[in-house]
Amino acid sequence: MNNLVLSLAPKFTKLQTLILRQENPQLEDSAVETIANFCHHLQELDLSKSFKLSDGSLNALARGCPDLTKLNISGCTSFSDEALEYLTNSCLKLKILYLCGCFKAAADRALQAIGRNCNMLQTLNLGWCDNVDDSVIPLASKCLHLRSLDLYYCRNITDRGMYSLAHSRVKNKPSVWDRYDEEGLRSLNISQCTALSPPAVQALCDTFPALHTCSGRHTLVMSGCLNLTYVHCACTVQAHRMLMTRVVLRNLYSIR
Repeated sequence: MNNLVLSLAPKFTKLQTLILRQENPQLEDSAVETIANFCHHLQELDLSKSFKLSDGSLNALARGCPDLTKLNISGCTSFSDEALEYLTNSCLKLKILYLCGCFKAAADRALQAIGRNCNMLQTLNLGWCDNVDDSVIPLASKCLHLRSLDLYYCRNITDRGMYSLAHSRVKNKPSVWDRYDEEGLRSLNISQCTALSPPAVQALCDTFPALHTCSGRHTLVMSGCLNLTYVHCACTVQAHRMLMTRVVLRNLYSIR
């Protein structure tokens, strides 16, 4: 694959989408550097599971592909937070960023840079980055278009992070949320985030009406968090109240 990319990239200078997901890692920095040197219009790039890539690839993309809106580097475990910070300083149009398993890159320094630079970010996947903690707070206060957040297995996330997300909605609603997005966060995965308490997650659920725990929707995923079984979305609570009302009415009619 590496040689194929080296030979083809110079011929596709108008390329906008490129998927190089691999099961058997073959891609090397030289291929990504060639892409960055010739494909300056690239908007969507998938490099997931490219274990051989180093920081040189992210640095090259930062210099050559400033129009990136979607980047998937899930499983690229060699990238550092310094390189990811450098990328986000240049690629300011990022809307979708997958960092699943990038435990070295998804550190405080890089997350702060994402919050500082990626104001258009809508989707962020930090699954399996178990070193991630409440450094998600800058994302809450600055990435105001964030609709989907995956924190699967981020066990160091605490209630403080959840309350900060909820607070960002309340704080910015008059000036930002009403103008751009009435619902805000629409999808959240906090599976295996076992440090979270029901009040903190319930506050977040109450703040973002698009987060659902009810059957058939499940936009708030909490598998593995046994202490969160009492967290419910508004429509679930409403359905329960309606059911209880029907039970009471039925009992009244039976008494008569």
